[in-house]
Amino acid sequence: MLAEEILADRPYPPFNRSTRDGYALCSADLAREDGGQDLRLAGEVRAGQSFDRALRPGECVAIMTGAPVPEGADAVVMREYAQVNGSSIVIGRSAALGENIVRRGGEAREGQLLLLPGARLGYAELALAAQVGKTPLSVHSLPRLAILSTGDEVVAHYETPALFQIRNSNSLSLAYLATLAGAGPVALGNVSDDHAILRKAMERGLAEDVLVLSGGVSMGKYDLVEEVLAELGAEFFFDAVAIRPGRPAVFGYCQGKPVFGLPGNPLSTMVTFELLVTPALDILNGAAPRPLALLGAKMAAATEHNPALAHFLPAKLSWDNDEPMVKEIPWHGSGDIVALTLANCFLYVPQGQPRLAAGEWVKVLPRRGAI
Repeated sequence: MLAEEILADRPYPPFNRSTRDGYALCSADLAREDGGQDLRLAGEVRAGQSFDRALRPGECVAIMTGAPVPEGADAVVMREYAQVNGSSIVIGRSAALGENIVRRGGEAREGQLLLLPGARLGYAELALAAQVGKTPLSVHSLPRLAILSTGDEVVAHYETPALFQIRNSNSLSLAYLATLAGAGPVALGNVSDDHAILRKAMERGLAEDVLVLSGGVSMGKYDLVEEVLAELGAEFFFDAVAIRPGRPAVFGYCQGKPVFGLPGNPLSTMVTFELLVTPALDILNGAAPRPLALLGAKMAAATEHNPALAHFLPAKLSWDNDEPMVKEIPWHGSGDIVALTLANCFLYVPQGQPRLAAGEWVKVLPRRGAI
């Protein structure tokens, strides 16, 4: 995130700039409705150069895209509408005042505020900063996000699991989501459902700016996350959200650090990170939280779900005949990563709306990097 203001160091463009290859001329010379005027070719101006005098009536200059428009010219006619006839140029149409010209300062005035502190730096923002000579930039350091997975049944992703074990996929997906959301992931691996071991790992995680845990937040005998956090002095703001997947999600502050306890099933983990953690990282980065980027689409087929919860369901968004259509992907609960790889979005079913009809306009949340 940007930590300083970016101002225009001069007008942009700094001269009247041609946006096309063609001929710079005075539009009054083409006053006839059908054009068809013969203009004397007085020279050429390339990008990075200039014409050394003002145009006279009845003259034109060959001009390249990005080149400065000569004094006396107020329009640029594209090459496609002109023919060369010896030292003359025959223009086959009229020209509007200012046609194919960006006026000096038309994009930005000198001293104009272009980027505010807290702006997210994408490729366009970096290009703009470079254009106005603002390099290097002053930026906020990325918040460090500790990622801790829990569960006796979980082994490292590079290990061979026993029959009743699973590999730790959450740590990898969370690290990637954290990077996309503007945080520096700190991988703490997985710990077993043991009180003392979990507490020690949490204390390590609380040394970072944010702690995100996956697993151990439901109502089971060995779901110890809330209990251990409470011992460490956590203040909880919620311990469940009315969504599927992802209902048993926890948020609180512990030792001055935001802590998120996300469900352990992979789809629940990913959805709750997107909905809960990403906005918090925006705030920690000095920016306003981004609203959910919900897109509109038509249902390809009807669907029904529990009206007590809002749903974010794996779905496929496609464009049939240039119309956005969405279809729910069959899935087998919040542990079904295979289904999610077939989806490029999440179908949003609002709480209290149990049925979506075929052809109904609905909202979808794009899966990051999939559309």
